[in-house]
Amino acid sequence: MKSTPTQYGSVAVTIHWLSAIFILAMLGSGFRAASMTESAAKEAVLMFHVPLGIVILILTLLRLFWWWRVDQKPRPVDGDPAWQTYTAKAIHVLFYVVILGMVASGIGMLALSGAGGVLFGASIEPLPDFSEFLPRVPHGLGARLMLALFALHAGAALYHHFVKRDGLIWRMWFGSKGKGAGS
Repeated sequence: MKSTPTQYGSVAVTIHWLSAIFILAMLGSGFRAASMTESAAKEAVLMFHVPLGIVILILTLLRLFWWWRVDQKPRPVDGDPAWQTYTAKAIHVLFYVVILGMVASGIGMLALSGAGGVLFGASIEPLPDFSEFLPRVPHGLGARLMLALFALHAGAALYHHFVKRDGLIWRMWFGSKGKGAGS
């Protein structure tokens, strides 16, 4: 369950991959809702989007607690330049900041707009125009920043896997595989 100096444990791996899948679904549903004009269709998307945001918050808080109180992250890969190690840490910190900021701005929009009832399956007809509420700006910027961070993170993993061929990608999978898991 716990991580080793060279491999992430099953709890961290599970939280990582569930978070990745849910964040992609969240971004897709958010961009879809933002481009919709019909209130009923937008409401249906929001009834998926909002509870998923709560799940992502819970996963993020669980991950932070896991690292803070229970587990330790594997050490950085030997041989990587210092700037790559620093950049990786910065991107991970930014992920947490953006996720928490997105949750806060999402809650702000629901509270200010009166659309919080979608959390409980209540129909809000017509839905408010969320662009009229100040938290919409950081929410939209956060979504775009999340896409950029996601691309950087996935790009770095693919670089390590296909260019450096160091097996680093296997550190974030179940069990140990490749030379990156034991380096």
